[in-house]
Amino acid sequence: MKAAVWHGVKDIRVEDVELKPHKDNEVVIKVAWAGICGSDLHEYLEGPVFIPVDHTDELTGGHAPLTMGHEFSGVIQEVGPDVTKFKVGDHVSVNPTITHHDTPDDIDVYDGYSFIGLSNDGGFTALVNVPEENLYSLPKDFPLELAATIEPTAVAVQAVKEGNLKFGETVAIFGAGPIGVLVAAAAKAAGATKIISIDLSEVRLDKAKEMGATDVINPANEDAIQKIHEIVPNGVDVSFEVAGVQPTFEQAIDATKARGKMVIVSIFAHPIQFDPMQLMNSGVQITTTIAYSMKTFQQTVDLVTSGQINVKPVITKHIDLDDIVEDGFEALTSDKSQAKILIDLEKEQA
Repeated sequence: MKAAVWHGVKDIRVEDVELKPHKDNEVVIKVAWAGICGSDLHEYLEGPVFIPVDHTDELTGGHAPLTMGHEFSGVIQEVGPDVTKFKVGDHVSVNPTITHHDTPDDIDVYDGYSFIGLSNDGGFTALVNVPEENLYSLPKDFPLELAATIEPTAVAVQAVKEGNLKFGETVAIFGAGPIGVLVAAAAKAAGATKIISIDLSEVRLDKAKEMGATDVINPANEDAIQKIHEIVPNGVDVSFEVAGVQPTFEQAIDATKARGKMVIVSIFAHPIQFDPMQLMNSGVQITTTIAYSMKTFQQTVDLVTSGQINVKPVITKHIDLDDIVEDGFEALTSDKSQAKILIDLEKEQA
């Protein structure tokens, strides 16, 4: 079968691979749709970030070269003898995080984690092996195309939970890429009354409005912090840094009310510097998030399949697996109109 295999920076190849034998606790999923994540893009442009190159991953046993893809949905084709909760034909979403599972659910990823599709073979192919404990049931009438966006939506839901956002509060979101606009959608579902999205791209700001932003600001045209304080005079209750650069890191602090909370959601490609006095003088509390807990993933499945979070607008393009580099990774690098690009694996298997 064909697969998109990571070999190194700017070196992803669509090539023939064989499916490894599945373990007793695993199922074989026939992949329907798979999305390209910002983490995948980091691996393409700057990696390895998560991908094990000169060692074997402790949790998954995987190493490069490997088939990428950790945002995907599909239908179970085979089940291992130890699988008890799923059967052939079930429609599933996949939580790709592999953890030690010996710590409470809210800190499981912080005890060490790996990702299917980043530390071992993932979903940019026709068939993939997944442990039963990483599967989440989907209604059979829910589109598998939309289900491929559940994983990045879980990142956004976890970010909103980390911010301890309460009904009726206000937020500012710095960065209107795929995760940024999903944070807007999650904040709307959580009951935020003002959702301010900040980005240099008008196209992305339009997408943010479509996903739930009540106000948008382009810093190229106006002072973002001044405008935020016009909209919410004392600053927002919670800010989200989803751009991953020093200026937005500093602005997110300045946009937040005294004793409010700032959540770092983005993966920073390079270290930054900041003055701790900026925090001490404002009392703003900084927290971070990476991935999501198992509980959050189930909550996200429920929010998306019930329609309380509408993920359809985040999908901007469908592509074939053969075109994943040019129409996927390169497009995300250069075309700001793109949010979530999905690979149609159903077509691949037709």
